Amino acid sequence: MSKDLKKNIQEYMAPLITEIGFAPVSRFDNAPEKHHPARICKNAETVIVFGIVVPRGMLHSPDYRLYFLHRTYHSVYMHLDELGLNLCNFIESKGNYMAVPIPTFAPLVYENMMPWGVLSLKHAAVNAGLGAFGRSGLMYHPEHGAMLRLGAVVTSAPLPGDQVIENDPCPKKCRACQEVCPSGAFDANGAFKKEVCLPYSTKHAIYPIALRDEKGLKHLERIINTAGYNYWLTCTECLRICPLNRRSPEKQ
Repeated sequence: MSKDLKKNIQEYMAPLITEIGFAPVSRFDNAPEKHHPARICKNAETVIVFGIVVPRGMLHSPDYRLYFLHRTYHSVYMHLDELGLNLCNFIESKGNYMAVPIPTFAPLVYENMMPWGVLSLKHAAVNAGLGAFGRSGLMYHPEHGAMLRLGAVVTSAPLPGDQVIENDPCPKKCRACQEVCPSGAFDANGAFKKEVCLPYSTKHAIYPIALRDEKGLKHLERIINTAGYNYWLTCTECLRICPLNRRSPEKQ
């Protein structure tokens, strides 16, 4: 029964997405308590992660790569959110199951002034066998590199998991992202620091106005998740330089 439902979901999503993976909730034992799938869906059994690849060409546009990155990301976020909603309705139509769509971007949850997704899509993708973490802190798919934008659904339907990728995706001794990073988001040991990257790479016209005093900071989540949703990106260097974001040899 569960295998049949998984096959039905794969067939339903196949024309709409690039990749899909399934992760039993038991793989999330190390997730922070507030961001565990069990806090998202009652009787959660499976996290379904899916992704759409965005075009590499925008990273190499001579004049407009930041413009294209901005619009492409926000267009695909909305599309993935719609797909998550549709997938939940599809699952619930197949039996006595519950399903909850995970926001692709906002709303975010802030803890110690740092943004968290309701569920970490990168960790969910790794648990669902879509890729592995690289030295940049991004999740890398074997073919698409870090060019997959991700969505997910948490469901009470017990579905067979996909095999997790154990291999380090980064080429040996590669330091391309660390050497090119203009924000200094890697420490002396090469560890990625999100708290350094985000303020440098993510901007919005409303941030300096709405978050300049204690009154604004008191409503940080509300501001970011409404007025600040359509943020601007000022840096693509780690994506642009990474050898994993080139087309795989068999596709060249």
